[in-house]
Amino acid sequence: MTISQQISIAAKHIKEGNLVAFPTETVYGLGADALNPYAVAKLFELKERPTFDPLIVHIASVEEIKRLTVNNDNRVYELAERFWPGPLTIILPKSNLVPDIVTAGLPTVGIRMPDHPVAIELIRQSGCPIAAPSANKFGQLSPTQAKHVNKQLSDVDFLIDGGESAVGIESTIISLNEKGFEILRHGIITKEEIEEIIPYYAVPDRDKTNIVSPGMLKSHYSPNKPIYLLDKNIPDFIDYPKAGLLSFSGKDTAKYKIVELLAPDGNLKTCAVNLFAAIHRLEESDVDYIIAETVPEVGVGIAIMDKLKKAAYRYK
Repeated sequence: MTISQQISIAAKHIKEGNLVAFPTETVYGLGADALNPYAVAKLFELKERPTFDPLIVHIASVEEIKRLTVNNDNRVYELAERFWPGPLTIILPKSNLVPDIVTAGLPTVGIRMPDHPVAIELIRQSGCPIAAPSANKFGQLSPTQAKHVNKQLSDVDFLIDGGESAVGIESTIISLNEKGFEILRHGIITKEEIEEIIPYYAVPDRDKTNIVSPGMLKSHYSPNKPIYLLDKNIPDFIDYPKAGLLSFSGKDTAKYKIVELLAPDGNLKTCAVNLFAAIHRLEESDVDYIIAETVPEVGVGIAIMDKLKKAAYRYK
């Protein structure tokens, strides 16, 4: 079946209130008609996602912002001109058109335009914005290939196989305030890149226990095998010949059973692209543990370490 045929079938499913897994440049998404609260409820149920965790709404045209939000902030269009289509989600005041279940009852909604031809065409043919978290069970490892979706969500109504995701980690999420922007979830687009458009300003004393966007929980992205960060707190019981290593540097690898070299070119963006796929391979292998080498927390390294810390959190 061609990609065009898959998109046509998937769009029909979306129109009928069903769920579709589809590729984006970040990771595979689990999509539903964002304006159909019953379809969105099915999404939460299949993903086993708590309804207090809001969803991102995906659009195919900047014009959709006017329908979905009550935004009068020209900075949004400056950001869209630079970063859309692309892996940047902007939290904006929502319009009454967006069901409360999409936003977990919040007055704001996360909007982004994916940089993937399949995702864009699916949204266009469906005739609606698509609410889509990652196509996995809640809190588990994000999918960057169709087979990763099948591993966790084999009962989804339809799956478009669009190959491997080019970015490999979820979008950067920002909110705007009077003085600039704040990052709520780190991704491939860095603070420094956004600062070229508007200044960074973290709201002081903001209640960080209040979940206003996806990716704010302490535990997330967890594989089904224990994962530990390679630092001074690594458990004493680790049997290294039974462990797999996620390596950035390529150093001190001999004692591990399997080594996944994330960035042969030494580039942090390459590391981000390969991260989830490498963890999937180790999860499917015969290692007992996964050990992750830390990377410098600069630029994209902040996003990588955010993912690794959350993946390892439940195994502390």
